[in-house]
Amino acid sequence: MRSLSIVLNPLLFLLWFGYCPSATIRPKEGWQVYSSAQDADGRCICTVVAPEQTLCSRDAKGRQLRQLLEKVQNMSQSIEVLNLRTQRDFQYIMRMESQIKGLKSKFRQIETERKTLVNRNFQDLKGKMEALQPLIPVLEQYKTDARLITQFKEEIRNLTAILVAIQEEMGAYDYEELQQKVVSLESRLRSCMSKLTCGKLMKITGPLTVKTSGARFGAWMTDPQASPQNNRVWYMDSYTNNRIVKEYKSIDDFVAGVESRTYTLPFKWAGTNHVVYNGSLYYNKIQSNIVVRYRFETGRVATQRALESAGFHNVYPYTWGGFSDIDLMADELGLWAVYATNQNAGNVVISRLNADTLQVLRTWNTEYSKRNAGESFMICGTLYITNSHLTGAKVYYAYATDTSTYEYTDIPFHNQYFHMSMLDYNARERALYGWNNGHQVLFNVTLFHVIKTEDDS
Repeated sequence: MRSLSIVLNPLLFLLWFGYCPSATIRPKEGWQVYSSAQDADGRCICTVVAPEQTLCSRDAKGRQLRQLLEKVQNMSQSIEVLNLRTQRDFQYIMRMESQIKGLKSKFRQIETERKTLVNRNFQDLKGKMEALQPLIPVLEQYKTDARLITQFKEEIRNLTAILVAIQEEMGAYDYEELQQKVVSLESRLRSCMSKLTCGKLMKITGPLTVKTSGARFGAWMTDPQASPQNNRVWYMDSYTNNRIVKEYKSIDDFVAGVESRTYTLPFKWAGTNHVVYNGSLYYNKIQSNIVVRYRFETGRVATQRALESAGFHNVYPYTWGGFSDIDLMADELGLWAVYATNQNAGNVVISRLNADTLQVLRTWNTEYSKRNAGESFMICGTLYITNSHLTGAKVYYAYATDTSTYEYTDIPFHNQYFHMSMLDYNARERALYGWNNGHQVLFNVTLFHVIKTEDDS
C-alpha cells in the first residue's frame, strides 16, 4: 500500500505526497490511518495508508516508474558484484605478473644450464605452471563480465528512452495545473484528517517529564473541552486530606511554578483519579462513594451524587491503594466512572455519566478484578486497564463499550520512575497524563483508525 504522511501543528500544515494526476477516491473505499498525538517537538502526527486498489497504483506512469526503479536497483546490485569481482581478479593478476616474470627467468636459466639443472628446474617449472592454473577461470569470468557490461550499456540506452518519454509526458502539465492538483490533494487530506475522531490504541511512547514536584501521589490535568487558546493546568497534590487545587494559565507557568489561582474545595478528595471536563472538576468525596462536580467559574459545587453500590475507602482500589476505588475520566464520548461493586464480585464496572447531573446513563460489568488493575483510562469508549502500577506494567485488558466485548492486549509503556499513581487520557491533546512517583509526565498514544470515505471530489 502507498503511504502518505501528514505533520500538523496549530499554525502550519506540511504535506508530503506522491503526485498522481488522475487519482480519485472511489465511493466506500477504506483508508487505514495511524495517528500519534505528538512527536518529540510537540507536533501532531498522522500517517494515512491508502488502500491497495487505488487508481494511482494502476496509473501507467506509476507502473513505468516502478519498473524503472526495479531496473536501476538490479543494475546497481550487478555493478556492485562486478566491482567486487574485478577487485578480486586484479589481485590475482598482480600475483600472476610476478609469477610470469619468474618463469621468464627460469626459462633463460634452463637455456644456459639445461644439462645440469634440467631435473630441478623442471620441478620448479611444474610448480609455477600449477600456480598459474587459477588464471584460466579468471579469464573465463572476464569474458562473462564483458558480456554483462554490454548488457548494461543496452539497458542504460533503454532506460534513457523511457525517462525521455516520461519526461515529455509529464511536461504536458504546466505549473499552474500541477499547483491546482496539489491544492486538491491537500484539501482531500484535510477532509480525511477531520474524520479522525476515534481509534484503537496501538502504542504508547514516552514519557516526557514535564515537572518534578509534590508528593509521591497526586494528579494534574487540563480540560479536553477547553478552547485551543485555553491551556490552563490544574494540580492536586496527594491522594487524601487535601482540598487545595492550584491553577496555572499554561504549561509554561506550571513548569515555572507561577500560579494564577487557588481553589479551596468544600470537601476533601479521595484518591488521585479526578478529571476536569468542560470547566468543572469531578472528584470522589473522601470516605464516600459520592461524586462531586465543582464549577471553577462559580467556585461552588454544582452537583453531587452517590454511585450506587460502588466500593470506596480502599475496598476496591487499584493495586497501589491510595483510596483509588472510584476513577473519574473523560474521552471523546463524554464523562465516565470506573469502580467496583460487591454485586459484580469486585470486578471493574464502567458507567457513563451525564456531565451536568451525574446521573448514570448506562453501565457495563466486566470480569476484570479491580484490585488487579494498576490504572485505567478511556479512549473512544474503550476502557484500557494496566496490569500493574510498577516497573514492567503494560496495558493488558481492553473493554469496548460499543460492542460490550473485551480482549487481552500487550501494549507496554515506560514506567520511568517506577510507581504510577495516575494515568488519564486527554482527548484534545491525544496524550496520557501521568503522575509517576512525584513526576508529572506525558505519554504519546498511537491510535489505529479505519474510515470509510465517500467520493469527496
